[in-house]
Amino acid sequence: MYDLDVDAELRGCCHVEAWAPQVPGIREVFHARLVDYAYPPHCHETWAVLIIDEGAIRYDLDRRRCGAAGQAVAILPPGVTHDGRPAPGASGFRKRELYLDRTFFPAGLTGAAVDHTSLSDPPLRAAISQLHDCLLQDAESLDAEARLALIGERITGHLTRTPHPAPSPEPGIAWQLQQLLDDHITSQVGLAWAAATLDRSVPHLVRSFTRQFGLSPHAYVIGRRIDAARCLMLRGAAPADVATAVGFYDQAHFTRHFKRHTATTPASYARSHATRRVSSGAHAPGRPHSLR
Repeated sequence: MYDLDVDAELRGCCHVEAWAPQVPGIREVFHARLVDYAYPPHCHETWAVLIIDEGAIRYDLDRRRCGAAGQAVAILPPGVTHDGRPAPGASGFRKRELYLDRTFFPAGLTGAAVDHTSLSDPPLRAAISQLHDCLLQDAESLDAEARLALIGERITGHLTRTPHPAPSPEPGIAWQLQQLLDDHITSQVGLAWAAATLDRSVPHLVRSFTRQFGLSPHAYVIGRRIDAARCLMLRGAAPADVATAVGFYDQAHFTRHFKRHTATTPASYARSHATRRVSSGAHAPGRPHSLR
């Protein structure tokens, strides 16, 4: 991640954060708060998906005057020149942006993205905002990958302007995905790999699994890992050793999910077990005891 002020004279006014998450399809996540700043004309090799949280932005895309604010979602295709500046009447804007691989959308959608760069779709905008929240909070890519796939499917529907009803969820595919996840519960399994293995799209896998089991693939994996961690700690394993053993990215990632599932931290959970063992030491193996 990098974190910088755009202009030293505007310290605290223009601020940028960016990072490259380990999520297939996402090249960069870019958050910025810009005041009295204008981007020069430029183009990207990636698709850009942009939402505005405060203020408004005006940009020229392929010599067409465009803008975004509020509930709008802006789509900027690769290789097309654009700029960016605060809209008239706005001194600045705060934006969150995803830069997606050039192949994330078909190249044939470039023209449609120029013609329909601003999409009015509040549910899509909410889903993108939630994806950004997910990318900030969680190093686990499975949840972000699922969210991104559903967002991509919805944007594609807008750009093709042709209704494509989603196929009905398949219980059999849901069970097959569950087996794949169970077989790789402690490793970083990607939904793109699962989709290729099962010959289905990522959105279809997510919908089928969620319909069948009542929770997302990501939530299922987290629950299984928490169960595995509890078993290890009940056998005396240290919380610090358990986190990576059951597939969590790091100790902080493990602690956050463990507390959400059990209402306590891994350290407290382990201490309660250790205290219980000490207090019941009279019943330890090899030590005689009697029942009265």
